[in-house]
This record gives sequence, structure tokens and C-alpha cells, in this order.
Amino acid sequence: MVKTPCAAGTRHDEGMASRASNFCFDAHDPYAQTQWWAQVLEDFVPEADWEMKPGDEEAGLAGPDERYLLFLKVPEPKTVKNRVHICLRPTDRHRDEEIERILGLGATLVNDLRDGPDKGWAVLADPEGNEFCVLGRYLPKTDQ
Repeated sequence: MVKTPCAAGTRHDEGMASRASNFCFDAHDPYAQTQWWAQVLEDFVPEADWEMKPGDEEAGLAGPDERYLLFLKVPEPKTVKNRVHICLRPTDRHRDEEIERILGLGATLVNDLRDGPDKGWAVLADPEGNEFCVLGRYLPKTDQ
């Protein structure tokens, strides 16, 4: 049986764990959230055959490996800190440049935990207040 690494550094037997499929967020305006996140992410995009429009109860973005970010309409506003959040790694710019880009799209800075140019991260919030982190730049591992 093939062993694969888990995020915490432990290993599990391949085929015996679940696979993340959808990441769902409560939203006051699912369509607006989808449009905003489409500007932030490069690997989650609107599907051509999903005709989303303002007022829809659900909207979303398709990502790699048939994974989706879904925004589901709820009547109540966000009132407390997220229990789960997304961490982003920029692929074509440095962390601080990506933070400035996303702030320019309408995010707000929640907590600045940067420690110099290469350490730490920033916690931002999307237009509906959902927190997410921006980490250091993604650098693919190279085989030695």
C-alpha cells in the first residue's frame, strides 16, 4: 500500500481518507462574493456553464481537481471569528505585493503578523468579513 504525507507530517494509507471537494462559505451576497474571490484567486474561476447572477442562493468557483469554493446565501451577518479559513500563497509576486493587491480589491487588514520581508503573514478579511491569511510566496520544491 502506498503511503502519502499529511499536512501534520504524519502518513496515511492511500485510499483510506476522504478528499476535500467543496469549501463552503455563508454569504449575504453569494454572487458578489464569487466575483470578488475570482479576482483574488488564480486557480478558482467561474465555470462557463454555471450562469450565476445577482440574487442567486448559491454561487461558486471551480478549482483544480474538481474542487469548488461555494458561497451559500444566509440571512444573518457574520458575527464571530471564522473557525476555518483559507491561507493563500502568491505565485508570481512577493507576500507584501499580494497583500497590497488584495487590499486594493477591497479586503481589510485584520492582523499584521509579518516579521520582516520573508517571515510571518497577514490576516485579511473579504468584503463580508471572512478572514483569510496571506503567507510567503509559493516556491515549488525542486528535486535535488
